Amino acid sequence: MKLSEFMGTIDFKQCPPSGLSVVLEALWWVRKGDWEKAHDLAQEADSRDGHWVHAHLHRMEGDFANASYWYGRAGKTAQSSAFEEEWKTIAVSLLENEQS
Repeated sequence: MKLSEFMGTIDFKQCPPSGLSVVLEALWWVRKGDWEKAHDLAQEADSRDGHWVHAHLHRMEGDFANASYWYGRAGKTAQSSAFEEEWKTIAVSLLENEQS
């Protein structure tokens, strides 16, 4: 799935498409406006990708210390880019991982 297709499902669907990984579902829900659902899913995904999404969510929340911890667990550098830009970077990376 390409980023444009993924984003299209957010605009026109009530729930994520079937077959998405937990981390992509988390990104889907946060984009849909349900931070809590996204956070629950990110916590469920005990992986570097899950930690990356988890970091992004805490950064959005303004909890920078917690975000920094999760960036470290993900092996990523803490971000200061626009939330939208980071969301897209994460989504593209996760979508590419699912296709390989």
